[in-house]
Amino acid sequence: MASSKIKKILSSNKKPFDFILCVTILVLLALGIVMVLSASAPKSLSTTGNSYTYVINQATFAVIGIFLMFVISKIDYRYYKRLYKIAYVASIIALISVVIPGLGVEVNGATRWVSLGFVQFQPSELAKVGLIVFFAGYLSEHKNEIDSFKEGFIKPLALLIPPVVILFVFQDHLSAIIVIGAIICIMMLMAGSRLKYFLTAGITGIAAGVAGILVLAQKTGIGGFRLARITTFLNPFADMQGDGWQVVQSLYAIGSGGLFGVGLGESKQKYLYLPEPHNDFIFAIIAEELGFVGCAVVIILFAILIWRGILTAMRAPDTFGSLLAVGITSLVGIQAIINIAVVTSSMPATGMSLPFLSYGGTALVILLCCMGVLLNISRAGSKV
Repeated sequence: MASSKIKKILSSNKKPFDFILCVTILVLLALGIVMVLSASAPKSLSTTGNSYTYVINQATFAVIGIFLMFVISKIDYRYYKRLYKIAYVASIIALISVVIPGLGVEVNGATRWVSLGFVQFQPSELAKVGLIVFFAGYLSEHKNEIDSFKEGFIKPLALLIPPVVILFVFQDHLSAIIVIGAIICIMMLMAGSRLKYFLTAGITGIAAGVAGILVLAQKTGIGGFRLARITTFLNPFADMQGDGWQVVQSLYAIGSGGLFGVGLGESKQKYLYLPEPHNDFIFAIIAEELGFVGCAVVIILFAILIWRGILTAMRAPDTFGSLLAVGITSLVGIQAIINIAVVTSSMPATGMSLPFLSYGGTALVILLCCMGVLLNISRAGSKV
């Protein structure tokens, strides 16, 4: 009986995964490596003495990530449901690890990184994945209670409070809070939580939280840089040499690109004008070098990935797989939307990287592992 059940679970590995999804991921990854090479060369040369340091690191992690993606695509996603409670505890521990002496590392004034000696990463990236697994398991286990205000709305959001508080108090990481909160809310809605709860209690809670952050910044100065970012976002050219510098340089890059761009490798803004041209603002370099056409291609690729992720969620054989696919797809979609919105000055700066394209080795590996899970879900839902 047990052996037949195991064979049934593992039989999905013989089915093909979503080929379109896989190709889209690889194309985005290839484009990302090319753009990291172009965007990072000046800064890499000025900081390391070698124009290729950053791209070599990115390509190395990309190869590791691709290998892990294909390995994970063969591991039945239903095994993760057994570990969903452990995933929650592990996420909390990972977020707290930044305050452990010898582990936490301060970068650009914020302690959001952990160093293990041979590798440095943001625990929030692991926590995002862990919380997606946890809420997929929790919501699927309590699917019969999800339309209840207390059990289907208050209780799940109460479970979200500890990681949010840790992110705010210990890491001052508002962008991660926004992403995690948005993902969980989408998963709850897809699980069957009532929309009216979000339109009443949810919006009221968000408004109160935002007001509290702004008042805290005004009265104590904690997180005061966010007020500057909001006022700068409204008119970045009012403080071109200060808080508006990044956004203004980004807009210059986008405006210079025109329809077809100035040519690959020909960006001017990457020459130490635009901070983090290979990371948070790599989309601006894409706009400058490849123009509107290049930006449209990137956006279309993300749209295809989101479309295939939604199809994967719809075809998943169980609620857990469906919610897991929704969470992973939302992770990519929300981060891409926020990054592009920041780069184009459509919203205040948040420090959000662009999935697959921005520089960051460990974040890329984690993201590709998530894609492996998504491919396995698509394999399980395949009709072939």
